[in-house]
Amino acid sequence: MPWYPELGLTGFWLVAVATIYVLIIVTSVVVIPRNRRPTTALAWIITIILIPYLGVVLFFLFGTNQLPTRRRRMQAQVDGIIRDATDQIAPAEQVITSPSWFAQVTKLGEHLTAIPLADGNRLELHGTYNRAIRRMADEIDEAESYVNVLFYAMSHDDATAPFFDALERAVQRGVTVRVLFDHVGSMRYRGYKKMKHRLTQIGADWHRMLSLYPWQGGMQRVDLRNHRKLLVVDGRTAYLGSQNLISRDYHRGPKPGGDDLKWKDLMLRMEGPMVTGVNAVFISDWYAETEELLTDVFENDPVTPEPDEAEAEIESGDQHDVFPCQLVPSGPGYENENNLRLFNQLLYAARERIVIVSPYFVPDDSLMYAITTAVQRGVSVELFVGEIADQFFVFHAQRSYYETLLRAGVKIMLYRRPYILHSKHITFDDSVTLIGSSNMDMRSFTLNAELMLMVHGEEFVNRMREVENGYRQRSFELTLDEWRQRPILTRALDNVARLTSVIQ
Repeated sequence: MPWYPELGLTGFWLVAVATIYVLIIVTSVVVIPRNRRPTTALAWIITIILIPYLGVVLFFLFGTNQLPTRRRRMQAQVDGIIRDATDQIAPAEQVITSPSWFAQVTKLGEHLTAIPLADGNRLELHGTYNRAIRRMADEIDEAESYVNVLFYAMSHDDATAPFFDALERAVQRGVTVRVLFDHVGSMRYRGYKKMKHRLTQIGADWHRMLSLYPWQGGMQRVDLRNHRKLLVVDGRTAYLGSQNLISRDYHRGPKPGGDDLKWKDLMLRMEGPMVTGVNAVFISDWYAETEELLTDVFENDPVTPEPDEAEAEIESGDQHDVFPCQLVPSGPGYENENNLRLFNQLLYAARERIVIVSPYFVPDDSLMYAITTAVQRGVSVELFVGEIADQFFVFHAQRSYYETLLRAGVKIMLYRRPYILHSKHITFDDSVTLIGSSNMDMRSFTLNAELMLMVHGEEFVNRMREVENGYRQRSFELTLDEWRQRPILTRALDNVARLTSVIQ
């Protein structure tokens, strides 16, 4: 005899379902808040209460930014790889006394990543999209030992063909070519299959990063991505920045009755000791994907000169081209949100002027407080974002922050269509620049592997001011009055999209 004769079979299942539901809610309230922002935890708990079983499935798919156990074990080794590799970098011997707060910022960066500030780095900016691709191809043609390539989105098309042709010539010369690309970041674009076929035909050693295939790296949250963009040639030169290796229109084609969309990006070419840091980041990502440790790479790299030797090699007229730099990688493999911590520290440190360029601006509370507090203490803050964007929910979520920013006194500049402003950089006063792949959104803070370079020097800030002035000429200022007049339905869409940003 069953023990539930009075309930009946239907009653038993109702009690069982209700009991499981209560257990799910209780477990969620206990487990989900651990090591999460309260807003994020609350969003997940409400989701699970409203749609308990589907909510649990969504939480397991998207609710944790931790990598699989195997990758987390490897991350400890990766930290050691970067630390050992960057031991070759001679820290800057010259004490930088201006601005007074800069020493604390570099100390924070080294604590987070084990990469020190190093002097003697020659930097060039490349802001013309197709020319940047051709310049990287020319660099590959100079390779003698190896070429390391890592891009979030890669595609073979008319714009990128010269890059792949240069890789082929390098392999034919006996150069080792290694290529990493993000699986999700690349597979959604036309030319993906052709790109894989071309890499195989070339003879490159290529791998997907954070593959969706369980047999390639294990199960993980599907939206944990490697968003870095870098190229290293012989350990002699490196490129990093915001630009992917794909046609400037991202294969979107012309819109009906509209202009062709075009991405606006910025890449940086580097020579000097910090190239070793960029290479160390690539080697750590390569190890995570292949379990192959490329320790022999650094043995053949050019010897990093001591600071006084580096200065001796530079003609007096070129001294302004050499800058102290510090590399700051970040991502789900790190215990701390390295880029967010660095952004906040610099925002609170600035005394006169901050110019932010970010295509996806969805800040957490700490970043919003840092920005609005800067304005309140008399710092001029200017934010460049696009009039249009390619990510629907992110675009509308970022728009929900405009009114708060405008009320605080932030100057918002909208980069005119049909261009999608995709550059990612910030200047602080006349002293410091951050440039790289990281957006100012919660995805870049917690889910994406990113790479930023911090540069000290008024001369480099002046170069960035020229870039910012170019953006300013193609932008128009958004005012609070006109923003408050936007349609009610648009406001509602912005606010709903904002809610999606906390489920990270």
